Amino acid sequence: MFGMLIFALSAALLVGGFFVYGKIAEKVYGVDTGMRMPVVEQADGVDYVAMPTWRVFFVQLLNIAGLGPVFGALSGCLFGPVALLWIVLGCLLAGAVHDFYAAVASAEKGGSNLPELVKGNLGKYSGYLMRGVCIVLMLMVGVVFTQGPAGMLHGLVSGISVVWWCVIILGYYFLATVLPIDVIIGKIYPIFGLLFLVMVVGVAVALPQSPYEVLPYTDFFSNMHPSGISVWPVLFVTIACGAISGFHATQSPMMVRCLAQAKNLRTVFYGAMVVEGLVALVWAVAGITLRDVLTTYTLADGQLVKAVTQGEAVNFMTVTLKNPAIAVNEASFMLLGKVGAVLALLGVVVLPITSGDTAMRCCRLMLADALGLEQKKVAARLALALPIFAMVIIIANLDFAVIWRFFGWANQTLACFTLWSLAVLLRRRSRMHWIVTLPALFMTMVCCGFLLSAPDCLICMDGSYSLAISFGVALLFLWLLLRVNPEKNDKVGE
Repeated sequence: MFGMLIFALSAALLVGGFFVYGKIAEKVYGVDTGMRMPVVEQADGVDYVAMPTWRVFFVQLLNIAGLGPVFGALSGCLFGPVALLWIVLGCLLAGAVHDFYAAVASAEKGGSNLPELVKGNLGKYSGYLMRGVCIVLMLMVGVVFTQGPAGMLHGLVSGISVVWWCVIILGYYFLATVLPIDVIIGKIYPIFGLLFLVMVVGVAVALPQSPYEVLPYTDFFSNMHPSGISVWPVLFVTIACGAISGFHATQSPMMVRCLAQAKNLRTVFYGAMVVEGLVALVWAVAGITLRDVLTTYTLADGQLVKAVTQGEAVNFMTVTLKNPAIAVNEASFMLLGKVGAVLALLGVVVLPITSGDTAMRCCRLMLADALGLEQKKVAARLALALPIFAMVIIIANLDFAVIWRFFGWANQTLACFTLWSLAVLLRRRSRMHWIVTLPALFMTMVCCGFLLSAPDCLICMDGSYSLAISFGVALLFLWLLLRVNPEKNDKVGE
């Protein structure tokens, strides 16, 4: 019963945070809710297309909710209930503000993409670096969010190989990349959104009805990871989507270009991040709840295989540690039975696909900005889409585990760049910049610490030394920020 109360309280804090902290964030930035949105003046029928707010919300939500809030939450809950603290506090104080402010800044600059915003706030060289990082990250998202759902779909429909599922998914991504945004993405996302809601609500409702005690562990300050990996800084990279993710800021400008009224910016962008936090919360609670439950799998030569008897089975924690995709499958069947599990799994499959398609589209738009190419004609869009997908195929031949590790660190490093850029913007406007500066300091320490001391990192330094160096780097960035002189007039981006 106590665990269920913690679950309910965590969910209530996320929902309440949208109305309280989200409103505070809106006032701190000084959002002009009456400004003319980019689509009003730049409608082109391709990328600047006005859509109803509810549709824009669903597209934004599915854009940002890839594998992260499910796989990341399950992997993160191996550390124990501390994962719930990071999801709730990270989402409200860092991730939602990050997404919301990036969207508002883009709207003020005509729907500019993230590299252009960084260039305007941190200088042209930072903008060039950000453009390169963003494009590489988008390509990696395309690979990760093709291989991940292809494997899950193969588990549901075994008659089609993983390779062919990859071909089908990439074919869909290609169409979504080159066609006008309202032709496929704007129309099919409400259907995907329904599957998504079925998955989240189904698991959340099933938890208290299941025979398993909800949150049997409630010690928020003990590290329960079976491998003994330190909570700092690994947890904060493992759970990105659901707490804070740099990838989100790359997606926001696409929906900024489709939103007709500025008064709905907070609802769409802060709100979508809160919903993603709820998704991560549900799956983290499910992971902790099922942690010691025996599954239908066992270990053979280090690989997961079907157990012959229940006595041979391993617990859910071991399955999660070995393969989060199988853990999702097991959790769905444990909580929802066969029929409900199929619907839940389809909802999980939808998440990466609806991030992969917009990642590829975003990559095209960033390249178009870099090369100064108009995108109204189909031929112009094809000229960029073809080499993009050729690169995705090349990257797909690399080790998936290596790609995923680099993706997690690069994703959070991107969030650092975005937060510092927003901090400069607010300081120039004499606004209370600490609302993004504090998350920027924290995430800078996380990314530096991960690079220096995380397992399989480049240096593998002692934790205390890496913490000291990370703290020093964060203070250096803070010193540089405080040297920025507030300006009476807004000259950001000139």
